[in-house]
Amino acid sequence: MPEITLTQADEMVDWALARARELDLRPISCCVTNSNTALKVFKAQEETPLLRYELCWGKAYAALALGRSTSLIRARAEDRPLFQDYLTSQSNGKLFAEKGGMLIRDDIGTIVGALAVTGATADQDEELAAEAIRACGFKTDDDVVDIVRNARVTRD
Repeated sequence: MPEITLTQADEMVDWALARARELDLRPISCCVTNSNTALKVFKAQEETPLLRYELCWGKAYAALALGRSTSLIRARAEDRPLFQDYLTSQSNGKLFAEKGGMLIRDDIGTIVGALAVTGATADQDEELAAEAIRACGFKTDDDVVDIVRNARVTRD
């Protein structure tokens, strides 16, 4: 199974951190995991509050565990809170259903990892994640919806 390399993960996180500085966002943290949720890279800008690692990893874990971006998981949680509560309890609290966690896909749509961004607004976290994935030559679910049957880009 293809995996994102340490060099690629490092480049992706550095890109997101640099872009956040350019946009003068609040301090952010980013992580990349492989497709089995093993951490490849975690970096945090100066002055980030505590628990940023846990938030980042929880977003990446949620995206991989449920096969969709955390923005879709969040939307679904609003529609079906009992279901989301069950998922969270079954994952021993590992799932963090907030925008900013996205699947990283290769050119043919295979999941090679996940990127999570946290610290800015939820929408900014999500945008930074998508931009960083694309800037580093990978694809998001939105980019592969026509070639991958299980790429989820709607609430269903």
